[in-house]
Amino acid sequence: MEHIFVRGGKALSGVVEIGGSKNDALAILVGAILVPGVSILHNVPVNTDIHNLLNIFRQMGVQANFTSSNTLELDASNLTTSETPHDLVRQMRASFNLLGAIMTRFGHAEVAMPGGCNIGARPVNFHIEGLRQLGAEFTLEHGVYHGKVDRFLGADINLEFPSAGTTQHLMIAATCAMGTTTIGNCAAEPEVVNLAEFLNACGAKITGVGTSVIVIEGVQTLHPTEFSILPDRMQAGTYAVAAAISGGDVFLKHAIYDHSRHLFSKMLDAGIQIDAELDGIRVKRNANTILPVDFKTMPHPGFPTDMQPILATMLTIGDGTSVVTETIYENRFRFTMELAKMGADVRISGRNAIITGVKRLSGAPVVSPDLRGGAALVIAGLVAEGVTEISDLHHIDRGYENLVGNLQHLGADIDRLTIKEGNIPCSV
Repeated sequence: MEHIFVRGGKALSGVVEIGGSKNDALAILVGAILVPGVSILHNVPVNTDIHNLLNIFRQMGVQANFTSSNTLELDASNLTTSETPHDLVRQMRASFNLLGAIMTRFGHAEVAMPGGCNIGARPVNFHIEGLRQLGAEFTLEHGVYHGKVDRFLGADINLEFPSAGTTQHLMIAATCAMGTTTIGNCAAEPEVVNLAEFLNACGAKITGVGTSVIVIEGVQTLHPTEFSILPDRMQAGTYAVAAAISGGDVFLKHAIYDHSRHLFSKMLDAGIQIDAELDGIRVKRNANTILPVDFKTMPHPGFPTDMQPILATMLTIGDGTSVVTETIYENRFRFTMELAKMGADVRISGRNAIITGVKRLSGAPVVSPDLRGGAALVIAGLVAEGVTEISDLHHIDRGYENLVGNLQHLGADIDRLTIKEGNIPCSV
């Protein structure tokens, strides 16, 4: 069993390269199922979610091979089955979006209910209802959705909630539908925009992305293309907060300021220096103290829920009281129970976390509750007195490529070690 060990007290400095976005890559990989021939994708991250999705593809007859460290060639021409390997699909939420793509290819599909982090209710009813409006029929048997459609038909769809996953799913399904589809109250995240740009590069006709209304004029077929995955704004945000909480000075190479504008705005309010420079962003903490700030998670372009645990962790050593309001996922605050073991003063009241800054955190054994909560605990360890030991790393591995190695490169005293139950390595 692998654990991460962090000894706090080192200010981070140097350059970290922000790799490809997990969320962007997952959506574009699913979209590539519609494309006959070889699609070449650059800047594809290497993490367990990507590996799991590619394993699903390979079991379904798709050829997917990395030709270099982050360049992937994918050929879905010989997709052989409409049934996904249910054990793999249940491990990750993004795989559910295969339902619309496979139905486009075969006219029917069998996809299990998805898994992923336990951060709150994430029902698939928005997905299913949208696909029904496009003409599909569904039955649910033993946790598996069975869908069928002769061909998706254009429709006017208005989402109850601007879900990025639902918007991407319906955009993929409508790309080769007969007629025109309008998706209202849709998501506008950069990953939604980039998926549309990928599909358009393959011959789709999608307009309005980045606004609240997307229009898709269905096409008969798509063609292969060469395309790049966006830099990961969640990685950029994580390293930005790591630099700030440690009192460091770090350049985030390839990070895009506009994609993390709301996070950086709050960091500026907390007294952190944020400078957009050529091909990246510099993050530096000049003051001895971190000022308290209040923030509320909202759909894009509001503050992203994925960054809530990361920024909240920085505020645990702030000079005053901050209030964090989580409006998206009701279980996003589970990481605060682990932070409490490290001496953080966090009180949960409904959808609010009241964070009173403490002078220092104390290293302790903690358990990663989910992807971003696990990363938040690593960040807490950077400033904790003594050693912080983080377990259940499979959550972190879903979304971060070489997190420990990158932090080591920036000067953190951090290791990832295999240990036997109950034994701490002598080197820690």
